[in-house]
Amino acid sequence: MAKKRTTSKSKTATTKKKISLRPSKQNKIIFGSLLIVLSIALFFSFMSFYFTWQEDQSMLSEFANRNAEASNLLNKFGASVSHFFMYQGFGLASFAFPLLLAVTGLYLFLGLEAKGLIGKWVWGLTGVIWLSVALGFFAADFPLLGGLIGFEMNDFLQDYTGKIGVFLILLFVLMVILVRLFNFTPEGFANFFRSQREKIKSDFQGTETNPDEETYIEHEDGGIELKMDDPAPEKVDTYTHKKDIPPLQTAAGLDVNLPEEEESDIDLTVEETPVEEETEVKAAKLVKDFGEFDPKLELGNYKFPPMELLDDHGASGGITINQEELEENKNRIVSTLKNYKIGIAQIKATIGPTVTLYEIVPEAGIRISKIKNLEDDIALSLAALGIRIIAPIPGKGTVGIEVPNKKATVVSMRSVIASNKFQKAEMELPIAFGKTISNETFVVDLAKMPHLLMAGATGQGKSVGLNAVITSLLYKKHPAEVKFIFVDPKKVELTLYNKIERHFLAKLPDSDEAIITDNTKVINTLNSLCIEMDNRYELLKTAMVRNIKEYNVKFKARKLNPNDGHKFLPYIVLVIDEFADLIMTAGKEVETPIARLAQLARAIGIHLIIATQRPSVNVITGIIKANFPARIAFRVTSKIDSRTILDAQGADQLIGRGDMLYTQGNDVTRLQCAFVDTPEVGKITEYIGSQRAYPEAHLLPEYVGEDSGTGIDYDISERDDMFREAAEVIVTAQQGSASLIQRKLKLGYNRAGRIIDQLEAAGIVGPFEGSKARQVLIPDIYSLEQFLENESK
Repeated sequence: MAKKRTTSKSKTATTKKKISLRPSKQNKIIFGSLLIVLSIALFFSFMSFYFTWQEDQSMLSEFANRNAEASNLLNKFGASVSHFFMYQGFGLASFAFPLLLAVTGLYLFLGLEAKGLIGKWVWGLTGVIWLSVALGFFAADFPLLGGLIGFEMNDFLQDYTGKIGVFLILLFVLMVILVRLFNFTPEGFANFFRSQREKIKSDFQGTETNPDEETYIEHEDGGIELKMDDPAPEKVDTYTHKKDIPPLQTAAGLDVNLPEEEESDIDLTVEETPVEEETEVKAAKLVKDFGEFDPKLELGNYKFPPMELLDDHGASGGITINQEELEENKNRIVSTLKNYKIGIAQIKATIGPTVTLYEIVPEAGIRISKIKNLEDDIALSLAALGIRIIAPIPGKGTVGIEVPNKKATVVSMRSVIASNKFQKAEMELPIAFGKTISNETFVVDLAKMPHLLMAGATGQGKSVGLNAVITSLLYKKHPAEVKFIFVDPKKVELTLYNKIERHFLAKLPDSDEAIITDNTKVINTLNSLCIEMDNRYELLKTAMVRNIKEYNVKFKARKLNPNDGHKFLPYIVLVIDEFADLIMTAGKEVETPIARLAQLARAIGIHLIIATQRPSVNVITGIIKANFPARIAFRVTSKIDSRTILDAQGADQLIGRGDMLYTQGNDVTRLQCAFVDTPEVGKITEYIGSQRAYPEAHLLPEYVGEDSGTGIDYDISERDDMFREAAEVIVTAQQGSASLIQRKLKLGYNRAGRIIDQLEAAGIVGPFEGSKARQVLIPDIYSLEQFLENESK
């Protein structure tokens, strides 16, 4: 009986052990570690997705293929899971999932109580859905931000409540989240802003008294010069103010007018340890009192060209749809593919101004490469020139076939300039190239390209493309904000812009005409631009900023002193119309400074636009291509030329008359370039040129050619009075350039150039080396002192 009872007890214990659902501590640690590792994997997959999603599109259907590789940091797993969450799911909001998994994993790993964890998931998922729908609402043109769920939910809600209804729903849910999660109340909101206001007020009051008398004098170029008297005494001093003394501009930049009384003494007690004002606080007070420096003030009455100067070329902006042509082309595409046993599950058309895009979804099991190889056969069946197959279309699971329309629609410059996309573009240098296949205005920022290479055979729209670029900037930018340098070897393409020389053009100091047609002046101009680039980088260095945008913001806020050489920096756009001619006549003398500018000039606002009708490898060299990621190809005559300009085929299949391909290093986009005729350009330049202008064109730094300063002997008695100081500056900086002497000693460029010649004759600096700084032959100040002493003996 006892034996049976023992057996019964053991069975009961076993049964209890089996039905226990509480995980052990070891299992919690293991499962928690798994969740943490998974959250890290998801995070890096999601981050990588925004850089590699286009390359990984074709990999999604080949997950089981071991030989296929994806560019995602976590290979095919990362590509698939990030595509599911980011594209088909919630977009940027999906980053909440790795965070929630990591928090859950930490709870398990550290053995914490799970109290509140469910609430975190509930509110986390609520936030994910809200953010996804919000991104789908506010960034509908960028579906990757809100994901497919956010886009579709926003679309669904708009069908029933409209845009205003969706906005109100989002606002209400946001209020719920703020109240429940962050205990938001109107009183707390008001108290927060009240406390911030009091804090700012107390900060300003606490820095009103300065122990030193400082005077700020405002200059016309927007800077502030500081003059400081001897330091205030340690204890007490008395300042006398009379009514006939003009108001004093204090360190805060405030006009101090004392009460109109008889002569009075005002005692200002100064602490033994004066409290110095922070530079940023001073600048803030100056901005408050004087306002930000406005570079447009000199031409404050300048009027931008009106839209009426541009013609609409008979097009109202709409596209005429030929239903018969669409149906005929669709049937021929289906029939041609069917002949090669390629079935189509779906086909749809997107009509553009000159080209219609037919998107097809092939049946399962059809290889994309098989469709790509039928390009010539489809072109034959459609009897059309300019067929281009995109397999697959980036971001879509479809294959695109571009077919030219029988009747093309002219895209006028007026229609793209007047579009909301261009008018509301928040870009530094916006350019409206034309319209895409889906009839959308295509606007890009030249400042982000940062340089543009343009090629195309004669008569295919290259010059019109250059005029479209220039016209875009003339309609958007003030003369103070951008300057052009035009190089026109053909002497006829850019001459119309002579009328705006004193508004928008830049030139060398000794040039009679701003538009350069002589190759010798091109070389001097390019080397002058290199000097300008070096000077600007020196200004950025002393201002402690990284790029021209930050520099100009700081200068307009009056935080940079013009006495130190600081000034407002306009963007400079160099346009070269026929680059092949320059390479043939000047070769390396042109290629070297252009390569240097292309490599370094982006941050300081110098941008290059180079056009050529002969895109051969000896013209567009490897150095040029490497530094010009943004490229435009109009129609070219061969596949080799297409590969030279785009690194891909397709430009040889264009139909001409402004049909072009644009790439910025990733996908290739087909556009119809906006048409701006020569008379329109003439009217624009006439309108601008008739207005008040600057006294002269924007002057570039003077460039001393190779034939100057070499082999000239200077007698010691003829040396400049500042020869020794200049030698010390050059040896200290170990950089032999006239611009350095000009900045450090505040001299004119001609005088600085003569001193450089004297330093070369003395053997302190080496000979001229083009755009590079001269070599300094003296290693340090001590050696310089010995050198000058021995020379004087």
